[in-house]
Amino acid sequence: MATVTMGPLFHHRTSLKPIPKFQLISTKPPPFHLNCTLTPSSPFNGAIFSRYFKASKAVSSTGAAVVETLESSNVTFSENFKLERAQKVEGKITVRFDCGKNDENCWRLTVGCGLPGKWILHWGVNYIGDVGSEWDQPPLDMRPSGSIPIKDYALETPFQRKSAGGEAFSEIMIEIKSKSSVAAINFVLKDAESGNWYQHRGRDFKVPLIDSLQDDDNVVGTINGLSTWPGAVGQLSNKLLKPEAAESKGEDIGKLNLRSRPLQGFYEEHSVFKEIVAFNSLSVSVRHCQEKAKNVLYIETDLLGDVVVHWGVCKDESRNWEIPAEPYPPETTVFRNKALRTLLQQKTEGDGSCGSFTLDEGLFAFVFVLKLNENTWLNCKGNDFYIPFSTSVVPHRHSGPTHSEVKEEHEEFSSPVISTDASKTNQADSAYTDEIINEIRNLVSDISSEKSRKTKSKEAQESILQEIEKLAAEAYSIFRSSQPTSPETDVLEEEALQAPLKISSGTGSGFEILCQGFNWESHKSGKWYMELQEKASKLSSLGFTVIWLPPPTDSVSPEGYMPRDLYNLNSRYGNIDQLKVLVKRLHEVGIMVLGDVVLNHRCAQYKNQNGVWNIFGGRLNWDDRAVVADDPHFQGKGNKSSGDNFHAAPNIDHSQEFVRKDIREWLLWLREEIGYDGWRLDFVRGFWGGYVKEYMDSSEPYFAMGEYWDSLSYRYGEMEHNQDAHRQRIFDWINATNGTAGAFDVTTKGILHSTLERCEYWRLSDEKGKPPGVMGWWPSRAVTFIENHDTGSTQGHWRFPSGKEMQGYAYILSHPGTPSVFYDHIFSGYQSEISALISIRKRNKIQCRSTVRIVKAERDVYAAIIDDKLTMKIGPGQYEPSNGPQNWSLAIEGRDYKIWEAS
Repeated sequence: MATVTMGPLFHHRTSLKPIPKFQLISTKPPPFHLNCTLTPSSPFNGAIFSRYFKASKAVSSTGAAVVETLESSNVTFSENFKLERAQKVEGKITVRFDCGKNDENCWRLTVGCGLPGKWILHWGVNYIGDVGSEWDQPPLDMRPSGSIPIKDYALETPFQRKSAGGEAFSEIMIEIKSKSSVAAINFVLKDAESGNWYQHRGRDFKVPLIDSLQDDDNVVGTINGLSTWPGAVGQLSNKLLKPEAAESKGEDIGKLNLRSRPLQGFYEEHSVFKEIVAFNSLSVSVRHCQEKAKNVLYIETDLLGDVVVHWGVCKDESRNWEIPAEPYPPETTVFRNKALRTLLQQKTEGDGSCGSFTLDEGLFAFVFVLKLNENTWLNCKGNDFYIPFSTSVVPHRHSGPTHSEVKEEHEEFSSPVISTDASKTNQADSAYTDEIINEIRNLVSDISSEKSRKTKSKEAQESILQEIEKLAAEAYSIFRSSQPTSPETDVLEEEALQAPLKISSGTGSGFEILCQGFNWESHKSGKWYMELQEKASKLSSLGFTVIWLPPPTDSVSPEGYMPRDLYNLNSRYGNIDQLKVLVKRLHEVGIMVLGDVVLNHRCAQYKNQNGVWNIFGGRLNWDDRAVVADDPHFQGKGNKSSGDNFHAAPNIDHSQEFVRKDIREWLLWLREEIGYDGWRLDFVRGFWGGYVKEYMDSSEPYFAMGEYWDSLSYRYGEMEHNQDAHRQRIFDWINATNGTAGAFDVTTKGILHSTLERCEYWRLSDEKGKPPGVMGWWPSRAVTFIENHDTGSTQGHWRFPSGKEMQGYAYILSHPGTPSVFYDHIFSGYQSEISALISIRKRNKIQCRSTVRIVKAERDVYAAIIDDKLTMKIGPGQYEPSNGPQNWSLAIEGRDYKIWEAS
């Protein structure tokens, strides 16, 4: 359950205004790479030349360059670049609910969209008295023409293009008969061109037709006041007279707040944003002035707004960026002593900007990228624009190293190489134990530092010492198992004498590859367990060793994250018997199973004397003593919370012995009854990690991981390079569990976002040259991921940069930590690439404690060597490993990523 604070996708506003034409949004457009093509220009004729090189006066001695147009100047270079870039546009989603003009017993729901695209309404209905599913297919008389059934719970209906006042938009109309048994209509919008989904406040749009459903925060419109709804209210009244009907659905409908009030029409608008492709052009020309011994470079573009040229020069073929001697053009600043930045001048016609650069002879080339704002950089298909100063030079515009890249390649050749005469087996064991020893040293350094002694409590220091003991025992067991034996020793006896690898709930065996086995929509079919059972063999063949299943308990929310009766395992995903069959099947194909357990909060089933929901039902019939005292919404009588409160449900007080006893017993019951091998712990920010240690010690899971989610560090809207404070909070929680559970490496996910969105691959190395996330501090407890059901799927709270997913997987599947792959990505066009990356990881025995040596972290490329077995690079920039004691062979190559294996 993600708790990252983010702005809503839709900004609600009730209005009767017509849908405005969408407009470009200039604030924080999405970062992107420029896709450009080269169109050779014809030599300048007189008209073009007079426009490009208007006579200008010499600038003052403040550093501006002198630009002169001489008849002796010769054109040595001229190219036109076609630019394609992403821009955000804003439009409106409109929702109208009104009564038919000719039939008062017929109502109409009209949904419109003012953005370009191929829009589809993905929708379903909730029937009166049916509490088992929020989504079902609507009656036949409600289905507009062109609707396509989606399994047995929804329809997809294409929008029809309309026009009003010269503005194009799309809409769809659904008619509802007054005698219908429909209680609510649920829908989301889908753009078939981009595949993106659009929701309301992170959830489905809901239009309720009865009063009892109006309390949800995703409801649109107000239903009361004008005309009656005899169908819904009448049928609901019949349900109230027959309590046995309600019991058959598992819900006491008589407790619902129902009022037989008339309906009222409404109209709402919701802002929606979409990325579109914008096309621009860039012209670059160079003239050589023999008399002045100068090269005059001219840049012109039709990009609107401020355009900054981030530039340098190359003095030879090495392509190293250097700053030339002064003078510089007006509006030029020095950037970190590595490059110059020049603001282009607005053209008098107002249709773009231009600028000229006068440089001395003898320079080899002019290199640059364009900067539109802090989030938008334009380059040439992932490389710098490279403009040669001589016609004899053949420009390699789409290949070769970029800004400061060659320098690091030269340095790499002189890097020390560690070699050993031991066997390959001993090398692997040695590397594994060396990493454990390094981890012990880091922990010892941490506990022995003066700052640590002053800030860490005695209990925290003792827990670190206990972790050191665990690691030392693990290293010793491997040392014992790797000792050579005499040739006469029987192989079976040798295997019997070797100590097995120690399994820790915080790491498993260290070689786990995790699959998240669901998304945000998985509950809607009601048959998810059976659907996943059919995919078990496929998941095993792809290389997954562990699967994380959705929350299994009875829940107020269909996704399972608002649990109610913990011992009732009949959920929207399937019933308890189907869950058992699924777990058994997964075990048969060699996959361990993690249960998603929500321990922070629980939904009550009864109200107290003040009308507050804080009395629980079922087998664990706790009272308000089980609720923390400092949550103002639920009047708990327990102690204060040991963490952050989750305000949507009563937060459980884990300091109560009876609560912890019941949770320990429940976890043991899940392990024995269902066969779970471990846990994914939801919203662990809400309670102290020491309680988690108690639950892990009791249930003894094979593997466990917690979701500790909060915001990263930002300054003026830009992510800071140093994220130590963020990963320290996750580290502290893991430490509080005594290392009995790992945690999702949210820090790494966030840094990958900024890295890929802004083409700033230097972010992937911290100040000490290590990975900047939890992976860099405690890799054996870092569960790395790029997407999950909260961040991606149809929620999209923090979606990974589109089109960059395989760079993310190339990073986490080659690096230490335990990688987690999202279900939607597994069963997509990425499947074959993900499977290949998993095979490479397994083949080279990369595990949670593997070592990382970062060899390059520049603006447009990141490269690292892992365990001296793999070399990888991501980013549009160039990198190739050098052959020395090891020969590297390319194992896989994809869009902006490569991985090599040692041979």
